[in-house]
Amino acid sequence: MSLPIEKALRKAQSHIKAGQLAEAEELYKQVLSKFPKNKKAIQGYQKLKAGITSKGSSNSKPPQEQVDKLAGLYNQRQFEEVLAKIKPLVSLFPKAINLHNIQGASNAALQRYDAAIDSYKQAIKIMPDNADAYNNMGVALKDKGELDAAIDSCKQAIKIKPDYAEAYSNMGNALKDKGELDAAIDSYKQAIKIKPDYAEAYSNMGNALKDKGKLDAAIDSYKQAIKIKPNYAEAYYNMGNALQDKGKLDAAIDSCKQAIKIKPDYAEAYSNMGNALQDKGELDVATDSYKQAVKIKPNYAEAYYNMGNVLNKKGELDAAIESYKQAVKIKPNYAKAYYTMGNTLKDKGDLDAAIDSYEKAIKIKPDYEIVRTMKLYRQAHISDWGAIAQDREAIPTLGISAQYIIPFEILPLEDAPERHRLRSEIFAKNRFKQKPLPLASRSTQKPKRLRIGYFSSDFKEHPVAYLMAKVIETHDRNFFEVYGYSIGPAKDDKMRHRLIKGFDVFDDVQDMNDQDVALLARQDQIDIAIDLTGYTQNSRSGVFAYRAAPVQINYLGYPGTMGADFFDYIIADQNLIPNESQKYYSEKLIYLPHHYQAQDDTLLISDDTPSRSELGLPDNGFVFCAINNTYKITSSEFDIWMRLLQSVDGSVLWLLESNKWVKGNLLKEANARGVPSERLVFAQQVPHEQYLAQFRQADLYLDTFTYNAGATASNALWAGLPVLTKLGKGYTARMAGSLLASIGLSELITDTKTQYEELAFKLATNPERLASIKQKLAANRLSKPLFNTELFTKYLEDGYQRAYQQYFDGKEPKTIYLPE
Repeated sequence: MSLPIEKALRKAQSHIKAGQLAEAEELYKQVLSKFPKNKKAIQGYQKLKAGITSKGSSNSKPPQEQVDKLAGLYNQRQFEEVLAKIKPLVSLFPKAINLHNIQGASNAALQRYDAAIDSYKQAIKIMPDNADAYNNMGVALKDKGELDAAIDSCKQAIKIKPDYAEAYSNMGNALKDKGELDAAIDSYKQAIKIKPDYAEAYSNMGNALKDKGKLDAAIDSYKQAIKIKPNYAEAYYNMGNALQDKGKLDAAIDSCKQAIKIKPDYAEAYSNMGNALQDKGELDVATDSYKQAVKIKPNYAEAYYNMGNVLNKKGELDAAIESYKQAVKIKPNYAKAYYTMGNTLKDKGDLDAAIDSYEKAIKIKPDYEIVRTMKLYRQAHISDWGAIAQDREAIPTLGISAQYIIPFEILPLEDAPERHRLRSEIFAKNRFKQKPLPLASRSTQKPKRLRIGYFSSDFKEHPVAYLMAKVIETHDRNFFEVYGYSIGPAKDDKMRHRLIKGFDVFDDVQDMNDQDVALLARQDQIDIAIDLTGYTQNSRSGVFAYRAAPVQINYLGYPGTMGADFFDYIIADQNLIPNESQKYYSEKLIYLPHHYQAQDDTLLISDDTPSRSELGLPDNGFVFCAINNTYKITSSEFDIWMRLLQSVDGSVLWLLESNKWVKGNLLKEANARGVPSERLVFAQQVPHEQYLAQFRQADLYLDTFTYNAGATASNALWAGLPVLTKLGKGYTARMAGSLLASIGLSELITDTKTQYEELAFKLATNPERLASIKQKLAANRLSKPLFNTELFTKYLEDGYQRAYQQYFDGKEPKTIYLPE
């Protein structure tokens, strides 16, 4: 007892007058512990206890002065101090509902949702018709992720208090998080009907409308919130998000700036302004905006994540990875950051580290389908078939329900065209919510020269460019003006220079946003827009979602359907997509008569063909060639290849060493099948002319099943190497068959694995039969349609003309069959 008795007793009385009963009780206890017979202390303590007993009755309340102080601390966000001071009061006034509500709100603000819910339940136990407690509990349950319970709690509040606008708004928030957007919007509307000046409900309704893709309606809702509450920073912030989604980046930035002007420490607004600046291509300014966000809020994981994204775009991969690492350090369960960090590690070439990062994301979020698909795709790149087998049963379920995946990444994993269409449709529905720009009135006079625009991220040394270059040059300028729009990272190489010369007009638009690219195409009066990239790397299909042209075509770059209503046609042939398979494609078909794949019949093959020994091949043994992207190889065809090596003496299998992991994994798989390492030979990547020349040293090209060789198969045939394939069901499983049919070598198309293996063995052990096929290939190479670029281009142009005529006549797209 440090205070003298009299002073301690006077201080206890002061505490009582101030309503600080717990402090008073503690002082009396201290005095009595030292001086148990002190009469003043005994009387004072008894009076205090009598008062507490009275105040502890159901009709009692704690001193209002104390409640006001707690409320003030709460408003100052001093939540820990509130909880420290409220604890003794709750023990003194266990039936004081306002104390339980303040305690609950403070715990909720600190994300201690279970403790908050317990406080609200206590308040409800004291007063079963306590609408406020039910409403507050609904908010805590929503924040905890228990959405159904949150909705039920808000409903109970409304049942008690039918005109409870706040409970309707909070129920709308839970419904929105649950994905029931229409019900959420109805709930917000009810809140506004009860309380017409409810700015928060307008802002929340804007969020639901935005999620529904109704961006104009969302923006109107935010504007109404701001009209009611002009300094509503959160509404400006939300409106900035919607404007960004709409492609109105300058307006989005202005809206974020207004939010920051009202609320200078608004870290979230700085971060989202960074996102809009990033979309606008102002990467350095975006980085500064993220830095300001984390300066205000050092533990802002999302801002570090966004900064990682912009650093990635700037090509600063190491810095991006560090930023993602900071995000997951702050927020260890940040699955999305692990996923994106995995993508950056992949771009850096660290495939094993990338896979590890994907696995961490999946451990946090086991149902994260886009990440599981990416992990499988990368495991296919390094031929880690054992790891793929662990997820084999999950593959048919990925991307076919609510979650979307990147459609391209699952193409090598299963031949299921019906699911590939479903995945593309779900992807398109989730990714492309923007409204198409209104088309100009249809002209009354058909243009003499159609303006066709090719859009690609691969106008450089790339398979698509090698296939398309001469077609672009060959287009008949009497009837076509040919525009090129480069939508991906540029590379200053020979192919790019050739393409720039080949187009009538060439624009590098990689730094423009999707809407502005579409507007540029409109300004150029493009009649037909052709997407040569689709859902492959650096995809910009959002350009087509805005409607770059009245007729839009999916062609070549993406081997499958786009699943989007803004693509009118896909170019194919009837070997690639038989009539009975049209149902697997959302586009109408333009059927070319011989083959779908563009070719360049002037493609140079180096005269300097390296010897077999220079390539690591045996001088006399039979060379099975499967130089292809290794992600296309599965254990299914590899089993056959290994049996062929065992049954054909002295034979080898020639593969591509596409990364530093694949060689070790494939050698391990070969050894497990009893094939020694020296029977596998690995080619290195070389310039294109030399790559073509190398095929001359192989005897037979063995195709993959689920995802055929496409450009590679045509390269092999152009170099005089026969290709053996097996037909599947979908686009990727029928590409080589299309090429072989067009060049008159249908005898190399098989229907089953057994036929494929038997024919491969016969060709490897019957030199006369293989020589006959090679002679036929040599003769057909320049006489059959496959490598006749001028003929192909005429058919392609006929398809374009017919598709445009269908539009010009005011008719819906329909399947077009071009006769020979």
